[in-house]
This record gives sequence, structure tokens and C-alpha cells, in this order.
Amino acid sequence: MDRRKSIKALIVGTVSTGVLVEACKTDDKKAPETAAEAVKEGAAPTINRMKEETEHEKEVVSKTFFTPDEMTTITILGDIIIPKDEVSGSASDAGVPAFIEYIVKEKPEHQTPMRGGLRWLDVQCLNRFGKQFKDCSQPQQMVLVDAIAFPRKAKPEMAQGVAFFSLMRNLTASGFYTSEIGVKDIGYIGNVPNQWNGVPEDVLKQHGLAYTEKELRECYDPTKA
Repeated sequence: MDRRKSIKALIVGTVSTGVLVEACKTDDKKAPETAAEAVKEGAAPTINRMKEETEHEKEVVSKTFFTPDEMTTITILGDIIIPKDEVSGSASDAGVPAFIEYIVKEKPEHQTPMRGGLRWLDVQCLNRFGKQFKDCSQPQQMVLVDAIAFPRKAKPEMAQGVAFFSLMRNLTASGFYTSEIGVKDIGYIGNVPNQWNGVPEDVLKQHGLAYTEKELRECYDPTKA
């Protein structure tokens, strides 16, 4: 299945999870890709937030929710959902694991579904392969992923895994397509400078007007009109 194309189609229309897109810096230092990175690097004051918001942000990023093993599993799953290709990097290249860590602290309602889903994944792999998901081979991981990635095809007993993977997919897509890598992947360039070469000549004639020689010389290039 072409995950990247299907996810991109969803994201272009709407992002399912509320996220905050930070402006890029224009200096030589690489701009932080997420709000969490901005706070860690001391960039929060430039985001023009209230003091209470800045303090809240610092408090959120100062805590750790996922264990190292859970973060490893999240990284693997994210790269399965959005792998690296010839267009752009993978989910982990875009900083999605850190984004998900940030989101579950900012939105605690995701904590139990995410942790429970990760545990469910490990139990399934232990029963099938005798190993946690992160320690399974890539083909073994894909056996389980394919069993929960398609809600309409999934067996009823896989319902918890389906719900978890849907949440994981939504968070991964939100994190990826609001990162610098993801925005470039979509091809969105935002507002860019343009060149205006004046009022068209036929419109000027219609109103009995014309540019002076000085205006034409200094401000107007008819070859680019």
C-alpha cells in the first residue's frame, strides 16, 4: 500500500489532530521544527506568547512520558507509516517521535490509548514471535501492522490494535506534515515575494493615462509584464 500518498491526500484536506506550526528562523542556525524544540532551545519568547503560555510550554517539555522502549516502538511504527522515499525523509527524520511525546503531554487524553496500544502490540508479538515488537524482524512487524492497519479488513479481536494504530497514524501524519520536511513534501510554499510591473498598457490607455519616462526607467520592466 502506498501509505505516503494516501496520508498526504488526507492531510492536504484536513489535519485530524490540532497542532501548532512554528515560524522558521531566518538566521544561520537551523530553526526548531516543533514547539517543543523551540522551548528547549530558548526560542519560546520569539513566538510572541503570553508569559503563562511560555511557562506552560516549559513545564510540558520538562517532563518525560514514554519510556525508551516505547519511544523505540513509536519510531519504528512512524517510519512504517511514513517511510523515507525519493521525495523526502521518513517520519523519524521529521522529528515525529518527539512530536508525539510532546502531544501526549499536552493532550493527556492520548496517554492511556497510546501506552495501552503499545503494550497491546508487545503482547501480541510475544504471543506470536516470543519477542517485543521492537525486537521482531521487519517481516514479523509487518504481519501485525497489516492486521491492524485496515479497519474494514481487520478481525474483531484486533479492535484494540486497530484503534491504537489509527491514533498512531493520525499523530504521525500530523507531526510529519507540520514539520519542515513534511511541508516541502506537500509542495506548499506559502506566501512568496512577487514582482508587479505596473498597470497593463491597455488599461492605462482606457483611462487616458501613461507612465512617465522616469517611471518606466526606474520602476517598470515591460519585458516582464
